[in-house]
Amino acid sequence: MTTDTPDVAPLPVAEVAALGRRILDEVGTAVVGMRDALEIALGTILAGGHVLFEDVPGLGKTLAARSLATALGLDFARLQCTPDLLPSDITGSSVYDPAARELTFRPGPVFTGLFLADEINRTAPKTQSALLEAMAERQVSVEGATRPLPRPFHVVATSNPVEYEGTYPLPEAQLDRFMVRLAVGYPDREQEREVLLRRVGRRQEAAPVARVVDAPTVLAMQAGVEATAVDADVAAYCVDLAAATRAHGALEVGASPRGSQNLLLLARAVAVLDGRDFVLPEDVKRVAVPVLAHRLTLTPTAWASAVRPEDVVTELLGRVPGPATVGPTR
Repeated sequence: MTTDTPDVAPLPVAEVAALGRRILDEVGTAVVGMRDALEIALGTILAGGHVLFEDVPGLGKTLAARSLATALGLDFARLQCTPDLLPSDITGSSVYDPAARELTFRPGPVFTGLFLADEINRTAPKTQSALLEAMAERQVSVEGATRPLPRPFHVVATSNPVEYEGTYPLPEAQLDRFMVRLAVGYPDREQEREVLLRRVGRRQEAAPVARVVDAPTVLAMQAGVEATAVDADVAAYCVDLAAATRAHGALEVGASPRGSQNLLLLARAVAVLDGRDFVLPEDVKRVAVPVLAHRLTLTPTAWASAVRPEDVVTELLGRVPGPATVGPTR
């Protein structure tokens, strides 16, 4: 995973944290009751990753993605995924220009800053795979030519886990490209009441969100995260957690090295958003479930016993010994 920011001057940790709070506060004017999930989603973007929101319809996943893109000042494109969607509908294709008498490449919606693939599990795996190169390498290969994507580039996808008619499960390779999978859950009574009152108060469906930063500032924030060192013991703890999933009896497939890497990168990002230039074991524990659970494949016996990957990760967090409290890396 890379943020592609070697030529960008990094922002200090304190400034990244202050801007992060402003972004989350602004998104919070439109989205109610998702602060923790939004903070992890923002950390994922600052760590150079992609986000998968998987939850039942009507919880504000699309609104959260759109509001986050607006507050970050990123170009935004939404694609409603359907069974008949083609790879070229994502990446673009060449069309004949009668005036120039030649084929001209017309970019698809993936050529943007934040690409929202809404209900990604409604499109066929062949079309889903069109995003693999874009997510891993920030480029797409179309008709024999490789075209770079804008910087920064991030994918936010939504998925419906309760409806199976007309849907396709995401392949393991696709899931592994997402740094996190987040479930926002139902709001509590007061939060749901606040949603209703805000809707009545603004007298329109749209919830306006102001831009807080712009794309160059996002790159500088990402560079600030990249400039933050990590203690070797914390890195070893991430490796131990990932390795423990590979030996767990309830799992056929454990987390890959990309999983341990993403665990470390996101833990560093949430530490910076918290105003620290060092990562604590608690940062790793906080992000372990959203980073690791979707990378695990249960055995048939565990699946029949209603074991969840999230339960396995939680169990391992209580069993795998962590390092002593880590201090500033100075």
